[in-house]
Amino acid sequence: MAEGGSVKLDEGKKKARIEIIPLIDVIFFLLATFVLFTLSLAKIQSVPINLPVASNDRTPNKDDEPVRLQISDQGTCYWNRELINLSEIEPRLTQYMSQNANPRVLIAGDDKAKFGPTVQVLDEVRKAGIQQVSVETRVSSTGH
Repeated sequence: MAEGGSVKLDEGKKKARIEIIPLIDVIFFLLATFVLFTLSLAKIQSVPINLPVASNDRTPNKDDEPVRLQISDQGTCYWNRELINLSEIEPRLTQYMSQNANPRVLIAGDDKAKFGPTVQVLDEVRKAGIQQVSVETRVSSTGH
């Protein structure tokens, strides 16, 4: 060996390295496999329900329309645009139920209707035994 230079023994050999990119790929593959396997083991239980089926063959007739009860700000009531007293609601509902197999009521109010008369009308509909009751959220003018 020469004095000024030294011979390197490691010139032909490379240092060992751990490549991290293939290791990440393997870890993600194992994670995805584990997730899919655990999801396939879980049983999803649901409650069976009967959904309604739409049909286009039915034409609406006059009997299918709901009775519209509108309450005004003075506490007066309209039965399908006809002005009535609150005391007339009960007999009219009884007559309506006897004439229709599927009675429906739509309760509406004008823009300044009070809460008390509206609740009174709801109570009369409940007393009459009508199950299908809707409350209109759109504000309309009195008597319309």
